Amino acid sequence: MGKNYTPQKTASDMSIFYKSGKKSKPGLQQTTKANILLLIAAIIWGVGFVAQRAGMNYIGPFTFNGIRFALGCMVLLPFIIMSQFSSRSDFSYKKINYVKYLRAGVLAGGVLFIGASFQQSGLVFTSAGNAGFITGLYVIFVPIFGLFQGRKTSLGTWLGTILAAVGLYFLSITESFTISKGDLLVLIGAVAWAVHVQILAVFSPRMEPLLLAFAQFAVCSVLCLGLALIFETWRFQKIIEAAWPLIFGGCISVGIAYTLQIIGQRHAPPSHAAIILSLETVFAAIGGYLILHEVFTSRELFGCLLMLAGMLFSQLYTIWFKN
Repeated sequence: MGKNYTPQKTASDMSIFYKSGKKSKPGLQQTTKANILLLIAAIIWGVGFVAQRAGMNYIGPFTFNGIRFALGCMVLLPFIIMSQFSSRSDFSYKKINYVKYLRAGVLAGGVLFIGASFQQSGLVFTSAGNAGFITGLYVIFVPIFGLFQGRKTSLGTWLGTILAAVGLYFLSITESFTISKGDLLVLIGAVAWAVHVQILAVFSPRMEPLLLAFAQFAVCSVLCLGLALIFETWRFQKIIEAAWPLIFGGCISVGIAYTLQIIGQRHAPPSHAAIILSLETVFAAIGGYLILHEVFTSRELFGCLLMLAGMLFSQLYTIWFKN
């Protein structure tokens, strides 16, 4: 997953966590680099759905998420330490406001835990391709949630929402008007991802990205492992068998891609970030087809195309009518 559209004018929404400050407008070179980082994250997350789906053949969803987010923390540790000694970094452990990072970590990590748990649980019952497209709906949920914060939602967002909703019907709703358990769980997770985007939009421009990523991963890992100890059976041999999905899901999808997201969101325009990251749905479908041999029916494929069109239209509409 995940993931993310960066809503504007959110600095005042959660000002209790930090002192507000003006964010300088990024240059073309910074924006290009940010867009490339976000595209890499989208590719990794798309393929990551395949690893997450494969991992469910061996261990439970809480165990999988707990271990993979712990691995993500381990990947970040050497980079956090190296940043302390970098001549180009103004980051210093002596200047860290640990209370601020703890609050941000608990809030972002808690919502990350909710989104990851529902998504991973849904992957037990649905395909990687389905999960990718349904998760991508968060890019539409974000501006809709913005209505509750007093931000206007464009006509393009509403039209995109209608297209995506019709697409979801063809992808997941049967002729008897029922939705599969897996698709429903992933859909609930997509709502959590949208909330997570809002939170990162507030914190990422004003906090050291590696430390923020580490804090949210640690919180998510602890919560997942806690529930795994209560609700799931631990078998070391099964964890070993799930090693490759865990390594990809933890070291690459979490440790690298989520950090690229945080760094990229610091300089990428909101519309660009949303469009680029929504492409993870396409990479999930391609990965599911090539690796897991998942095939969409004609009805499901039509639904996927409508959903992707809705996601892109909701973001491109504003760009078209600005020019």
